[in-house]
Amino acid sequence: MEIVLKSSSPRRKELLTNMGYTFEIHTYDVDETMDPDLTPSQNVGLLGLKKAAVCKEDDYGKVLIGCDTIVVLDDQIYGKPHSEEDAVNMLKKLSGRCHLVMSGLAVIYKDKVYNEVVESKVYFRELTDDEIKAYIDTKEPFGKAGSYAIQGIGRGLVDHYEGSLDNIIGLPTEALGKILGELNEMEN
Repeated sequence: MEIVLKSSSPRRKELLTNMGYTFEIHTYDVDETMDPDLTPSQNVGLLGLKKAAVCKEDDYGKVLIGCDTIVVLDDQIYGKPHSEEDAVNMLKKLSGRCHLVMSGLAVIYKDKVYNEVVESKVYFRELTDDEIKAYIDTKEPFGKAGSYAIQGIGRGLVDHYEGSLDNIIGLPTEALGKILGELNEMEN
């Protein structure tokens, strides 16, 4: 089976590589606007599906993987910060609290479509203003949902987590592995 990852994320590329798969990367611009009438879970699921489906006719017969990851606190979605001030505000809200990390995973192969949302819980410790400023000064928060990277320096912000670490990083490998295993069995 030929696999196409529809993502430019180095973290998703690394996680899929670590699963032992070879694949191509094809990226396209996808409108990531969230629909205020949908729940965060519905939004991220739809976004993962949009990413897998974009230009699918160009790669028909290949396994197409799309994924999007968001941070959710009090039913509010926290995406990537747009500025340093935005990152500070996000981290202050997450400080000392539990939030959800949701990934919308979609896999399309010919006429088969898999679409699911995987949730993990992340518990931040209480953060001081100085800790937040020092973390933002590393520039790591930028380009990351919720303004942190658990696989990097941001691990120090986290007290503990429940669920899939790979999901928190950006690709729910356990769920993806089950889907790819099922597709592989169907083809053999």
